[in-house]
Amino acid sequence: MAQQYILFNDEFHAADAPVLTASNRSFKFGDGLFESMRMINNKLQFAELHADRLVAGMKALKIDGHALMDEYFIKQKTAELCKRNKWNGNVRFRLSVYRDGAGVYTPEINKAGYILEGVPLKSNHYELNTKGLIIDVFDEMTKPINRLSNYKTANALLYVMAGIFKSQNRLDEAMILNQNGFLCESISANVFVVYDNQIYTPALTEGCVSGVMRTAIMQIAMMHDMTFVEAQINPEILNEAEEVFITNATQGIQWVMGYGRKRYFNEVSKFLIEKLNSNN
Repeated sequence: MAQQYILFNDEFHAADAPVLTASNRSFKFGDGLFESMRMINNKLQFAELHADRLVAGMKALKIDGHALMDEYFIKQKTAELCKRNKWNGNVRFRLSVYRDGAGVYTPEINKAGYILEGVPLKSNHYELNTKGLIIDVFDEMTKPINRLSNYKTANALLYVMAGIFKSQNRLDEAMILNQNGFLCESISANVFVVYDNQIYTPALTEGCVSGVMRTAIMQIAMMHDMTFVEAQINPEILNEAEEVFITNATQGIQWVMGYGRKRYFNEVSKFLIEKLNSNN
């Protein structure tokens, strides 16, 4: 297999090269954030939305250099990495941004550093899972609601613990609650619930990540006159809903088949992913 590369602060390095030191603040303190992105047929999907969230997150974390990490930057860097690795134009990327420099909890500087890595994909469109997901609610820990809740920060212990819960219980996905006990998101995606012919999703004020695919799906639903509600959602709705699906930028939409003894349909999921792919 040919040598694969990553981009580390504008320089190509072998993907298996040890580029981070033990003093890296993201490693030591979770002092950073990231974007998971998808390229389809050499086009980075929803680049503007990713750039907007990245810039807003860097501002919230008070990391300098956010003006440079705009839509042009992420399009250019992902294209460069794709070309260097001779990928086919269908790639899942992760851009990790961290606060560079030394210091203990108090940083000495607020300069940004970054790593861009990718994994080539075979598919050139979003694919709905053929077998629906089996889920449960993770309630051992909850997600706090604060000014960082809507961003994908490097502090991911909540999701790690939910992932262990998922594995131990042989689930496909787990739902995470916020500090008030309401539905927030899943381990790696935003949550949508279809109930009484309306589509519900937790509002950003409920502490969920401000998902890029969440925004895209909301826009598609509204374009097709589907009733859409951002709300505070009691997890009990999972027992009553007609459909449940989750969304993220790399996989698009995944439909949920079962929660306990409850079983769901997937008509809305099928319709939305068809429209999502027709927009490419």
